[in-house]
Amino acid sequence: MIKTPDFWSNRGLLAVLLLPFAGLWAGATVIRNALAHETKASLPIICIGNLSAGGTGKTPVTSFLYDQLQAHGHKPAILIRGYGGTAKRPLWVDPSLHHANEVGDEALMLSESRDVLVARDRVSGAAMIAANGNHDVILMDDGLQHPYIAKDFAIGVFDGNVGIGNGWLIPAGPLRIGLQSGIKTIHAAIINGNDETNIISKLQPHMPVFAGHLTADKSIIDALDGHPVMGFAGIGRPNRFFTSLKAAGANLVRSLAFADHHPYSEADLVRLQEDAARLGAALVTTKKDWVRLPAEWRERIGFLPVSLDLDAADALVDAIIATIAEKGA
Repeated sequence: MIKTPDFWSNRGLLAVLLLPFAGLWAGATVIRNALAHETKASLPIICIGNLSAGGTGKTPVTSFLYDQLQAHGHKPAILIRGYGGTAKRPLWVDPSLHHANEVGDEALMLSESRDVLVARDRVSGAAMIAANGNHDVILMDDGLQHPYIAKDFAIGVFDGNVGIGNGWLIPAGPLRIGLQSGIKTIHAAIINGNDETNIISKLQPHMPVFAGHLTADKSIIDALDGHPVMGFAGIGRPNRFFTSLKAAGANLVRSLAFADHHPYSEADLVRLQEDAARLGAALVTTKKDWVRLPAEWRERIGFLPVSLDLDAADALVDAIIATIAEKGA
């Protein structure tokens, strides 16, 4: 994985030069969608995705909805692609047996207290969950643009700070699909953080829009307050993590960004430890990065857990529950 390019935020020369390739991306997408056969799963599919590349906070949304549905008496399972993992066949994730290099960091993180199935082929994955007989709804993490499986309810997640960037398709911009086409595929939107780029004005007028807030664990915030910290992250939007550390009151003496899903080598970790020691700082990373570390390094490096607070959450959960009921009717 590469880092999210800075030029995706503007329509500068480099973005303009890449526009012809964005046209090729668009053409390939049209052809793929035209040739795809959409399969309807036997269980309701609730898709949590985004229209753009880079982190928007999907994983906390998936965790939140899983817990909410479970609290309402439903039996959800999470279906995820498992980016960064080597598993080729559908696989139930067991955090005591699997490593991030097998199933991907997001799947491993989600599986600590939730039922998670990794599957490159989402149709096969959905069928395997249904055949298990222990679940009544599937939360599909990502896959909004996946044309081979029908979504009963789709949620588009946006980062309020960056929005849709320059509004152009990959590789000239961050969009995976044209904005207007993409908006037509979602039933509701979640904007994480302040809507600094006025995303809401680009959505359909009657679409339900929910404000999300990613909040750090208070006990960790108290522990970090005033202490020198060296932060590192290999996620879609590392600056969001560094901002969270500062907001927690940590004295961020250095920050280091890696590519999304970066596989940390022993040399990487030794260098980080040596740099932190020279600065007299504690090493802190994200939970998503932390699960990718070897077990012996997890004991030496802290992480900042975050969770989602969602305004008017009951309205979204009720809409999903209604979808589940309709599918089961």
